[in-house]
Amino acid sequence: MLAKRIVPCLDIRDGRVVKGIRFKELQDIQDPVELARFYNDEGADELVFYDITASIEERSLFTHLLESVASQLFIPLTVGGGIRQLSDFDSVLRSGADKVSVNTGAIDNRDLIHQAALRYGSQCVVLSMDVSRVGDEYHVFRGAGRVDTGMDALEWAVWGQEQGAGELVINSIDADGVQGGFDLSLLAAIAQRVQLPIVASGGAGTMQHFADLFKMVGIDAGLAASVFHSGEIRIPALKEFLHSQDIPVRR
Repeated sequence: MLAKRIVPCLDIRDGRVVKGIRFKELQDIQDPVELARFYNDEGADELVFYDITASIEERSLFTHLLESVASQLFIPLTVGGGIRQLSDFDSVLRSGADKVSVNTGAIDNRDLIHQAALRYGSQCVVLSMDVSRVGDEYHVFRGAGRVDTGMDALEWAVWGQEQGAGELVINSIDADGVQGGFDLSLLAAIAQRVQLPIVASGGAGTMQHFADLFKMVGIDAGLAASVFHSGEIRIPALKEFLHSQDIPVRR
């Protein structure tokens, strides 16, 4: 069995790391360069950098800040925010990203993932999905989780796989920042339909939440922000706990 990945996330607004609850009430946390250095030394398996207002403001991602963050890392870096065309892939990959995450850009440009996979390889292309339950369905949201597209999230995940995405990041809006556990029902529903690596995001509050997540079939990584930023969970301790639960992790 492949080792499960522990992935901290830096949500960036106005050059600072922020965090909220269900994508709202954002609060300032720390300088992203300092936090990137900390997670690199802490033993994170990867790091995610999201410029969370780039799509809303219809601008390109701030590459100068990305370059500063990337300079602190010896672990893989996934970058997203304002990715709308192939030239955006070029820009962030040249600035130090290993993988490029696309969310709203894939909704607006249905050929983007396919073209990016052809040019850079599927291993560089990540489909990020902001998902919330609407009635009895799971819908895809856009614009930093503010706008319901009405699209079925399960069908969208399958579409992303067919287009050539190499990985899915599933962001549960309902669980985000609440620290009540990952949205296991949503994740199970998607895992049953795709064969891609799945990164689960939203809801981590305890080490046991990660253990519950990794005991599921089809889940490759757990992404979190608040519990890591606050120090409530330290990554070395989390990995020791998971190892004690017979869950394979890199140590």
